[in-house]
Amino acid sequence: MDDRSNSTQPETGGEIAIVDERTIQDKIYIVRGVKVMLDFELAEIYGYTTRAFNQQVKNNASKFDDDFRFQLTREELDDLVRSKKLISRTNSVFQGQSGGTRYLPWAFTESGIYMLMTVLKGDLATRQSKALIRIFRAMKDYIVENQGLLTQHDYLRLSMQVSDTQQTVHAIQAQLVEHEDRLNTVFTQMSDTVRKSEISPFMLDLAKKADKDHPKEFLILNGQPAKADETYISIYSQAKHSIFIIDNYVSIKTLRLLHGVQAGVTVTVFSDNIGSQLHAHDYADFKTEFPSIPVSFQQTRRTTHDRFIVLDYGTGDEKVFHCGASSKDAGVKLTTVISELTDKQLLIGFRGLIKKLMANPALTLR
Repeated sequence: MDDRSNSTQPETGGEIAIVDERTIQDKIYIVRGVKVMLDFELAEIYGYTTRAFNQQVKNNASKFDDDFRFQLTREELDDLVRSKKLISRTNSVFQGQSGGTRYLPWAFTESGIYMLMTVLKGDLATRQSKALIRIFRAMKDYIVENQGLLTQHDYLRLSMQVSDTQQTVHAIQAQLVEHEDRLNTVFTQMSDTVRKSEISPFMLDLAKKADKDHPKEFLILNGQPAKADETYISIYSQAKHSIFIIDNYVSIKTLRLLHGVQAGVTVTVFSDNIGSQLHAHDYADFKTEFPSIPVSFQQTRRTTHDRFIVLDYGTGDEKVFHCGASSKDAGVKLTTVISELTDKQLLIGFRGLIKKLMANPALTLR
């Protein structure tokens, strides 16, 4: 990271005003169904040129998954321009092309903006980050207080992505009513849990500098709040014969959560390792530290986008858990929900997915 990341002076020159809610609302757009902010406006807020801002992100690329930031397509940018949602941009941003810019901006989701807070340094960055935290929290409180919590359909959409395989889709649809009944119970029990757990640990650390202890990371397990890492470790420890981890986004943390696995239990990770966050040297270090835990890797070939944990597949002790986020993000993602699947018909359909995954080739770590 270059020296500018530690500067307390704005790069763009002049006095930078601390952001307020009205300013932020004008800079939030809906792209691909999610709320985002664009790189050149975030750069302006933090006192960077767009080029220098994106360089800071590039220097920390491993921290920004695809769901943290993505680059707009030409069509998406043109749509924003046509809808006149970008009317307040300076001429220098748009000059040179009609209906677009000289570059395709990067869009940052809420999670990506929170991650920026750990990357951008200096007094101005700290002040702006704290202001953003308070604004986002106020916006969420307003929604909760005036519009209620998420609807059951919204919650189901967030916590369970539908598998691409037709067999699994059919099984999930057949059980939709039962899932909604269960979600009624979840919302009754959650109460303020959404508000308390929605802020990532590093956000709390920024907002409460006096608190020297790291905040606990929580998730929802079968409708109840639970400590994130401990939940995964506890689930894995229940296995007697085998563990299948189905997750396209894995890292060394995915493996380290296996440290409590019973002796003799084999582990298979089905993943396309999107983003290449798990490397061969990571696995080598894991084997050195935990030689008694055999782990093999197979590709998913995009067979499913969902994340599952399967214990003792094909035995009388079989258990299947659906995970709303990758284990490497345990407790950090805003919708980390783990639910055990118990319906027999749903499990029958799920086994068809497992058979397809087991026929896929091995995954080679690099």
